[in-house]
Amino acid sequence: MRLWPIVGGLVLLMVANGAPVLGKKAFGAHASWPADFGLLFLDGRPVFGPSKTIRGLVLSIAASSAAAALLGLPWRVGALGGAAAMAGDLASSFIKRRLNLPSQSMAVGLDQVPEALLPLLVWKQTLGLDSLDIAVGAALFCIGELALSRVLYALNIREKPY
Repeated sequence: MRLWPIVGGLVLLMVANGAPVLGKKAFGAHASWPADFGLLFLDGRPVFGPSKTIRGLVLSIAASSAAAALLGLPWRVGALGGAAAMAGDLASSFIKRRLNLPSQSMAVGLDQVPEALLPLLVWKQTLGLDSLDIAVGAALFCIGELALSRVLYALNIREKPY
């Protein structure tokens, strides 16, 4: 296990997953088109729900690209990781809608693991991560995300403390 590749991965994860939250605070309802375009799935429920937006997807990929470049990595590495983080986030939202959980409801693990694990797997070769590094990075992200969410709520950046 090597510390710096994990730290680099965590920084990129925080940027990828934090950009949509900060974008919502900065832009409010402006350009907040739903990622599922308001479509319903076969079960009559939203595909993802109203909190997953095109703006959030774009901000995540753009911010991750910039962060990767600042870390001396190719911007494409950040873009792919940001896209993977958002794919994980969308997958968890899709599952939560199928479980009839409301939008922005808390599902510990389901909310954090896919959006951490998928990008870490994408960054495995570039960051030189091994399986233990990925497991540790995902676990640290899950713990950190739960703690940071409460701080962001206290600072009135998040709408809910999770």
